Amino acid sequence: MSSNELNNLARAGALKVEPADQKEFDGLVASGRARLADAQKAGLASESQFDLAYNAAHALSLAAMRWHGFRPDKRYIVFQSLQHTLGLGPDVWRVLDKAHGTRNSIEYEGAVDVDKQLVIDLLKAAETVRAKVENLGPVPADKPGRK
Repeated sequence: MSSNELNNLARAGALKVEPADQKEFDGLVASGRARLADAQKAGLASESQFDLAYNAAHALSLAAMRWHGFRPDKRYIVFQSLQHTLGLGPDVWRVLDKAHGTRNSIEYEGAVDVDKQLVIDLLKAAETVRAKVENLGPVPADKPGRK
């Protein structure tokens, strides 16, 4: 994981340096875990599973970014930065980026068709993010402006 790339994104205006906060980090992780657990419950409509899994992945990805002492300017940046925040490759963040596009189609264009394979891939990607975030440990004292 490299803070050089995150610092470059901050200089470009895509991220803001903001104090890392343990309470916020813990809340985001708890939210991500709960939504991910709910997304895996049997009997849910694909749209509900998608919504829960997407929001779980976003909360967990944001937690990773906040752990590093940054806040995104746009939602999708948390997914595109996973290589730098959690060391995850394109096999994960491309699924999440595709899910973000689907989320936008649902939210802004009224699309209702959710691909079942995307839901399966999204659940797997969100689980990968969860496992990596849980291995981060407490917010380090050396992160920018830590509270």
